[in-house]
Amino acid sequence: MKSVLLIDFGSTYTKLTAVDVENEKILATAASYTTVQTDINDGLLKGLNLLKEKTGDIVYDKCYACSSAAGGLRMVTSGLVPELTGEAAKLASLGAGAKIAGIYAFELTDSDLEEIENAAPDIFLLVGGTDGGNKECIINNAKMLRKLNPKFPIVIAGNRSAASECEKILDGCEVYVCPNVMPKFGVLQIEPVQKQIREIFLNRIVQAKGLSRAAELLSDIMMPTPSAVLQAMELLANGYGEERGIGPLVAVDVGGATTDVYSIADGMPEHMNTVYKGIPEPYAKRTVEGDIGMRYSLSGIIDAAGIDRICTLSGLTKERVSELAADLKSHTDKVPCGADELENLDFALASCAIDEAVGRHAGTITETYTMMGQTFVQEGKNLTGVKNIVVTGGSLIHTKRTAEIASFALYSGQKPASLRPKKADVWVDRTYILAAMGLLSSYYPEVALRIMKKELKYYESSEQKNQ
Repeated sequence: MKSVLLIDFGSTYTKLTAVDVENEKILATAASYTTVQTDINDGLLKGLNLLKEKTGDIVYDKCYACSSAAGGLRMVTSGLVPELTGEAAKLASLGAGAKIAGIYAFELTDSDLEEIENAAPDIFLLVGGTDGGNKECIINNAKMLRKLNPKFPIVIAGNRSAASECEKILDGCEVYVCPNVMPKFGVLQIEPVQKQIREIFLNRIVQAKGLSRAAELLSDIMMPTPSAVLQAMELLANGYGEERGIGPLVAVDVGGATTDVYSIADGMPEHMNTVYKGIPEPYAKRTVEGDIGMRYSLSGIIDAAGIDRICTLSGLTKERVSELAADLKSHTDKVPCGADELENLDFALASCAIDEAVGRHAGTITETYTMMGQTFVQEGKNLTGVKNIVVTGGSLIHTKRTAEIASFALYSGQKPASLRPKKADVWVDRTYILAAMGLLSSYYPEVALRIMKKELKYYESSEQKNQ
């Protein structure tokens, strides 16, 4: 037997997955609290002991890990125009598995510098201008950053005509120069930046997050956890070699503090009378909603959905919703125990979290009229033709209503402008293996793909019910 241990150092739990790669099966999984406030190795060793109780003594051939512990990979970006280079920087950062701690457009101000210093980012992404276009903004921002004497690395990925000058201005700082994230108007080039971000994460951030000792037990700490999940989703959608994938998909991870959404799809207009507005978004896209989560950010769900909708879906009164919500804010570890009020509230919160997060992730379409007649304008990704939804998170995997909650990712007549999937099969990650399979895919892609197709629980295609 050739065994591989896969570890995800999460912000709350360290999750371990033991895999037999020869027989293409999961041997066992385990999880323990991530002890990032003391020594992250304490939680790791506890998890290893829990895993050992299930597997017995195993000598692993390899051990790989990803991490979102200690706040994950925190990035700040600055660009020229928010809708163009600023958006390109955001897409590059999120696709690399980062958590956006700040986004700035146009010229940085002294108050911006104060905010950046307080945000204490792990990496700063400095962009602005197409190649041969505006140079003043990115050069000014390099000068402003120099005032901070920054301790964080700076990645320059803007107008190539200004890159050398920016590098000279930041002499003495840790600086990396990459190709422009938007070399031409409306053209994205984010892969080189994402590769550089990953290298910085491996070489610098791992030690800064207190993972250096844990690294001694591992073959490699490879990437931020969201990057591993995105890699798994690309593999699951596209397939590898002769092993077919399931096709374009949308994936949603509803967590306690945030909700991550991934889409693996082309997303461009399907009809001749539809024009596209803005930057064509990447085939593999990730967004994260920091105000939407089942415990730490449940107020964001209630604010977005409205308490009346929460009451309708949960069957609870406004007073009872408010009481339970206040209790959950103070006791974030509380989980439902059977058919109780909390289970009903969690159903409503998870449904609305998915509804809001997917709505923000998907594109929109509006109707207009020109001299040529009726025309439609699309912004963002068109996901209407996507036939698969993958979901994970405690509120979805520990309930019998998973498919019903997942259906809130789909098109609804109440939001006709949202370009969400219209009908989709549901795949559920009940054992939290997505990040592990993303790690495994770097070395055993076909094995990782076959395990996901076997382990993810499948529900027949569903359509959005009247909300």
